[in-house]
Amino acid sequence: MQAVLAELNDIQSVQHYGRVASVQGLLVEVAGPLHAMSVGSRLMIEGRLGRNIQAEVIGFKADRALCLPFSTLDGVGVGCKATVVSDEPLFHPTSAWLGRVINAMGEPIDGKGPLPQGIQPYSVRNAPPLPHQRGRVQGPIDLGLRALNTFITCCKGQRLGIFAGSGVGKSVMMSMIARNTEADVAVIGLIGERGREVQEFIEDDLGEEGMKRAVVVVATSDESALMRKQAALLTMTVAEYFRDQDQDVLCMMDSVTRFAMAQREIGLSIGEPPAAKGYTPTVFSELPRLLERAGPGAGKGSITGLFTVLVEGDDHNEPVADAVRGILDGHIVMERSIAERGRYPAINILKSISRTMPGCNLPDQQKLIQQARGLLSAYDDMEELIRLGAYRPGSDPLVDRAIRYQPELEAYLSQGKGETTDRDTGFAMLAEILGKGED
Repeated sequence: MQAVLAELNDIQSVQHYGRVASVQGLLVEVAGPLHAMSVGSRLMIEGRLGRNIQAEVIGFKADRALCLPFSTLDGVGVGCKATVVSDEPLFHPTSAWLGRVINAMGEPIDGKGPLPQGIQPYSVRNAPPLPHQRGRVQGPIDLGLRALNTFITCCKGQRLGIFAGSGVGKSVMMSMIARNTEADVAVIGLIGERGREVQEFIEDDLGEEGMKRAVVVVATSDESALMRKQAALLTMTVAEYFRDQDQDVLCMMDSVTRFAMAQREIGLSIGEPPAAKGYTPTVFSELPRLLERAGPGAGKGSITGLFTVLVEGDDHNEPVADAVRGILDGHIVMERSIAERGRYPAINILKSISRTMPGCNLPDQQKLIQQARGLLSAYDDMEELIRLGAYRPGSDPLVDRAIRYQPELEAYLSQGKGETTDRDTGFAMLAEILGKGED
C-alpha cells in the first residue's frame, strides 16, 4: 500500500506538453514549456503510428529541448505531442528481485510475471556516499578462483577492473565468480551484450544456483544508447539497495566500455566535440560518477565492484581503459596469448594488481605470494631463451628454480568452469607446490 501511495504522490497535478519541432537522426528537438523540463526529464512522444515513445532530455538549445529516444523514432514527425512525464526516473527495488532478469526500464524480461515493487524509491543518478561517511574496505572476499583469491586478493568494498579483448573469457570468468563468491548478493549488468548470449549466460554459465542470489540487468547491443547507459546506472542502483540492507554485494558489469560508447553516442548527438578516439568530454566525467558509487557504504553493507573493460585491438592503453584504470582499486589483465595456449582463466598475474591486497592478507600469505610472483617473473624474463634452448641450466639459480616450478604453477593458475577453490585451500595448495620444490 505504501508503494502505491508513493506512486500516487508522483502523479503531477498539472500536465505539461510541447510539440516536436525537429528530428535529426536520433536527436529530437521539442518546443514547449521549458520551465517544466530539466536535464534528465522524461517525455512521452505520441507517434503517428499509434506508438508512444519515451525520450529523455539531454540538453537545451535556444528555446528547444534536445531529447534522445529509448527506442526507434518510427512514426515521429514535426508536430507530434510530447508530454512531460517525470523529472527523473525512480525505481523501487526489493529483495523479491533476486532470481529475476530485468531490462534498463526496470521491467521483467524473464517471463516470470510482474516484478514486485519495494517501498523506498531509488534514483538511477544517486550520488556516492560522502568520503568522510564511507567505511573502509574490509577483509578479503572469497571469489572462488585460485588465481584471484591468492595473487590478486580482493577486499570487500574494493573495485577491480577486468581488462581483456573480445573472446578471451571475461564472461565465463564472471559467471564462475557469481556462482562461487561468498558475497550475499550478486548484481550483474550485461551492457550492450549480444542478444543470443544473454540466455546462454543465464542458463549455462550462471546456472540455477547462481541465479538464486542474483539480479541480472540486460541491455542488448541493438538497443538505444540511452537504454545501454541506463542499464549500467540501474545495475548500480539495485546494488545500492542491497548495500543499504547491510548486505555485502558483488556488482559485476560487462562492460564499462559499452557504457562509454553509449555516452559517446549521446554526446556526439548533441554536438559535443570528439576527443581521443571520438570519445567526448562527458564520457570521462560520467565514468567516475558511475564507478565511485561502488565501494563501502555508510553502514555495514558494501559493494564490491568487478567491471570489465573491452580493450580495442588488445590495446590496454586505449582511452577508456586508461581512464578506468586510474579510477579503480586494481586491475585484472587477461591476455589472448595465454588463452591461445589453453590456460583459463587467461589472467596475466604479473600485469595484474590489487591495491588493497597487502592489507587483506596475513604476513605469511603475503610472503608466499611474493615468492611465487618472483618465480613467475623470473621465468617470464627468460621464457624466449628457454623455448629456443638458448638458456644453459646452472647459469642462474633463480631461473633454474623457476623452470622447476613452472609446470605446477601453470596448473595451479588454470581452473575449470565447474571447479571452485576457497581462499584457505588456495593458499594451502600454493604452499604445497612451493614446499615440494624445496624438498
